[in-house]
Amino acid sequence: MLRLVSWNINGIRSPLQGVRCEEPSSCSAMAMGRILDKLDADIVCLQETKVTRDVLTEPLAIIEGYNSYFSFSRNRSGYSGVATFCKDSATPVAAEEGLSGLLSTQNGDVGCYGNMDDFTQEELRALDSEGRALLTQHKICTWEGKEKTLTLINVYCPHADPGKPERLTFKMRFYRLLQIRAEALLAAGSHVIILGDLNTAHRPIDHWDAVNMECFEEDPGRKWMDGLLSNLGCESGSHMGPFIDSYRCFQPKQKGAFTCWSTVSGARHLNYGSRLDYVLGDRTLVIDTFQSSFLLPEVMGSDHCPVGAVLSVSSVPAKQCPPLCTCFLPEFAGTQLKILRFLVHFKQDPVFKQSALQPSNQTQVHMRQNKARVRSTRSRPSKTGSSRGQKNLMSYFQPSSSGPQTSNLDLPSLGTLITPKTSEEDVMANVVEGQAKASEAKDEKEIRTSFWKSLLGGPSPMPLCGGHREPCVMRTVKKPGPNLGRHFYMCARPQGPPTDPSSRCNFFLWSRPS
Repeated sequence: MLRLVSWNINGIRSPLQGVRCEEPSSCSAMAMGRILDKLDADIVCLQETKVTRDVLTEPLAIIEGYNSYFSFSRNRSGYSGVATFCKDSATPVAAEEGLSGLLSTQNGDVGCYGNMDDFTQEELRALDSEGRALLTQHKICTWEGKEKTLTLINVYCPHADPGKPERLTFKMRFYRLLQIRAEALLAAGSHVIILGDLNTAHRPIDHWDAVNMECFEEDPGRKWMDGLLSNLGCESGSHMGPFIDSYRCFQPKQKGAFTCWSTVSGARHLNYGSRLDYVLGDRTLVIDTFQSSFLLPEVMGSDHCPVGAVLSVSSVPAKQCPPLCTCFLPEFAGTQLKILRFLVHFKQDPVFKQSALQPSNQTQVHMRQNKARVRSTRSRPSKTGSSRGQKNLMSYFQPSSSGPQTSNLDLPSLGTLITPKTSEEDVMANVVEGQAKASEAKDEKEIRTSFWKSLLGGPSPMPLCGGHREPCVMRTVKKPGPNLGRHFYMCARPQGPPTDPSSRCNFFLWSRPS
C-alpha cells in the first residue's frame, strides 16, 4: 500500500512552536519527525511552508528516514512555498521545481511540459517565482506485478483577493499552466496525482455558506474545476474530465467535510468552513488503485487539516535521490565554505618573518635620528621644580598655609537668642490658618485624584450582544474604504451556521470615538 498525505501547514515552523527541547539544534528535527510520524504516510506534501532557502535549517530539511524537496518563493520572504517529504522506501526517480520548466536543471528533471505557446517567458517566470509547485516522479508496482510511473504534483494555488483583480488573473493562468503540465504527463504515459491546496471550493456541498454567496457556480475557479474533473466521480457521467476528486469518489454526499476554517472567527469550533484541499488522480489510477480517500480534521497546528489517500500499489525506490534533494544543497552537504575556514593559523616563512620583524641597519639609523629630533624638541623641566608642576598625592593631606585665619568674632549673648513670648490670640490665629491651608490642600488633592481616575479609568465595559446578552469583542475595519481603521463591536462567539443558536449572532455596533 502507498499512503499519501497533503497538508497546508501555514508555516513549517508554526506547529513546532509548542514543542520544548533542551537542545534547540535537535528540537526542530525531533518535532518535524514527530509530525511526519503522526501523519504516517509514505509521501507527505506540505504547502505554504513560508520559508526561503536562506532561513531553511538543516533540522527542518534533513529528517532521518526521509528525503525532502523544497520549492521557495523568489519574490518575498516568509511567503508561499511547498515541500515534499518521501520515505526512503518511496525515493523518487526524478524531482523538479515549478511547472514551466524554466527552473529545471536538465539533470534529474521530470520533463513533459506540453504546449505553452500561450504564455510569455516573463509570465511563466512570474508563475513559477512564488514557489507554488513541486513535482516528484516515482516508480510503482501494481498488484499485478506491473511497474508504472506515477508523478505527484504538489501545488499551492494562488488566492484571488477580491480587492486585487490582477490576482484573479494570476490564479487562472496558474490553473491553466497546471492543467497543461498534468495533461502532458498523462499523454507521456505517466499516472498523475494533483494534491494540495487548490484554494477553490468546488461544489456547494464543499462550502458552508454557498447558499448565500452570489454567483457561486459562476466563479472562474469552479468552472475550471468543472472542466478538469469528472462530474460524478467514479460513476459514469455526461462530462468525463481527465481527473477525479478522490474524496467525492468515496464520499459523494458527505456534508461538513471541510479542510479550512477561519482562525479569526473561531469557525473550526463549529465546523464552519470550506473544502479547499484535494487529492485528484487520473481516472484510470483512481478507479484501479485507490482504496480510500480521507480527511484528518483532528490534526491541529494550522488553519487547514491534512487530506490523503491510500493506493493499492507499492513503491519502487530509486537507488539515489534526485539532484533537487535537500541533502545535496551545499549548506547541508558539507561542501559550502564557512568563515572558520578562512580563520586558520598562517604559517609564515622564517626568512620572511625575520625580515619583516627586524628592520635593516639603514632603517634603524633613520629611526634613531627621528627619536633624537623628538627629544630635542621636548622642553625639559628645571631641576629646582616649578610651582605649576604636578602635585604629590601627600600634598592633599597636609594643612594649607594659605587658609583663612580665624578671627575673634563677637558672639551674641544668650539673651538675644531667646524667642519673645507671643500672645494667646496670635497662637489661635496661626492654628486656624494652618487648618485652612490643610483643608485647601486636601481639596486640591481630591480634585487631582478624581481627575486622573476619570482619565485613567480604563476602557468602558463591552456592550452586550443582542442574541446572547454576552460581552462583545472589539474589531477593527481593515478593508480599504471610508471606514478603514474604525472600531466596532460584534458577538464574541465563534462563527457558525445561522441556524445554530450557539454560533455568533448578527449583533453589530460602531464604537464611539474617544
